[in-house]
Amino acid sequence: MNILSTPKWIAPFNFGFKKYGDIPQEVFDRINNDLDKVLSGNPKVSILISAWNEEVNILRCIAALAKMQTKIPFEIIVINNNSTDHTQDVLDRLHVRNVFQGIQGWGPARQIGQENAKGEYILLADADCFYPPTWVDAMIDVLKKPGIVCIYGRYSFIPEPGFPRWKLFLLEKMKDVIAEVRQIKRPYLNAYGINMGYVKEYGLKIGFVMKMIRGDEGRLAFDMMSYGKIKQVRSDKARTWTGPRTLEKDGSFGKALSSRILREIKRFGSMFTAKEPHDTKTSTND
Repeated sequence: MNILSTPKWIAPFNFGFKKYGDIPQEVFDRINNDLDKVLSGNPKVSILISAWNEEVNILRCIAALAKMQTKIPFEIIVINNNSTDHTQDVLDRLHVRNVFQGIQGWGPARQIGQENAKGEYILLADADCFYPPTWVDAMIDVLKKPGIVCIYGRYSFIPEPGFPRWKLFLLEKMKDVIAEVRQIKRPYLNAYGINMGYVKEYGLKIGFVMKMIRGDEGRLAFDMMSYGKIKQVRSDKARTWTGPRTLEKDGSFGKALSSRILREIKRFGSMFTAKEPHDTKTSTND
């Protein structure tokens, strides 16, 4: 994992555009040319991306996915979840499938996405993330193993002012250790839409929670355990990269780190006992 810098493969997709109007046609043409080479009409894998007001980020994400190096046939479906910016305009100019979900929330968006998916396997991606060219192969190699119904990969942060790469690296190492502890009895807590996959058959049987609430993907993963195992994909070939905007909400790196350490300390003891079965559609995040 990179300690002082981001991987070189990210640079070509990290466009400096601030808004839709800044994007020249040649960028769309170049991305579409790549998409036409890799997307399949008879996919084995469906990549679902929920997007709410991501007119520039979604372009970066899809540009990276368009460079995927795999022999596994796949499709990309973007779900426009009530965007009020130019997200739909961007999607209309890209050679990817897109659907609209009027019910606000990650769960409703992912639900309509999997209902429209053609693939046997689902990979969840976030609109503000970059995916390495080895991502599909690294994830599906694990997901297709006998008894595995759900997988999740790791993720790293792209540095920004106030959030230097070396500090982010330390946070990521701590996060990876915590993920190993959770994997023992509560692996579903590691299942984030930023880097997750599952067998569509079971996803359709379970369904996503149809309301705006965080943890929709973890709820699905929890119910998946009645069908098989949740597996962690540790390989950096499946590691996703994203900006630190979730950390920036805390105001500074120090505050972001301390709040996360405190939260994990409070619930550390409970990580060694399995969560009892419950209705994931009506439970809260308390």
